Amino acid sequence: MMKPIIFLSVITIILLGSCGQQNSDTKKMQQQIDSLQHKLENTFRPGLGEFMSGIQVHHAKLWFAGQAQNWKLAEFEVNEISEALAGIKQYNTGRPEVKSITLIEPAIDSISNAIKQESQVLFNSSYVLLTNTCNNCHRATKHEFNVVKIPDAPPFSNQDFKVQ
Repeated sequence: MMKPIIFLSVITIILLGSCGQQNSDTKKMQQQIDSLQHKLENTFRPGLGEFMSGIQVHHAKLWFAGQAQNWKLAEFEVNEISEALAGIKQYNTGRPEVKSITLIEPAIDSISNAIKQESQVLFNSSYVLLTNTCNNCHRATKHEFNVVKIPDAPPFSNQDFKVQ
């Protein structure tokens, strides 16, 4: 009769010990999760202004690439704008302005089509559409003080926009 009691006592001690180990492991895992969550919350995410400043540069470079009929560079610049717009959608979801970002998609499609056709006339009209769409979006989101225009000077003096 004594042997079953000893056996049950040993099993109980083993089970209680393993529960304590699981509880300790669970605490360690939760601490790691909390630490990673804290790091994630404090990771740098570009703000809407950073993205818009990048778009502004690519918008200007796109104009000069198109005027030089450097269609490869123009395609590159419009793709850079599209990447920045995707970044806005990914990293700035909490901003109400982001809901209006899709307004730009038809203008991007139009200028991309002009570049594919290598048509200067279509490029110029599509660029005006793109610029006006930016301004319409700014007005719709109460940022009408940010007025975009067709550039009259290249943004960088160290870039040649001519086809090489």
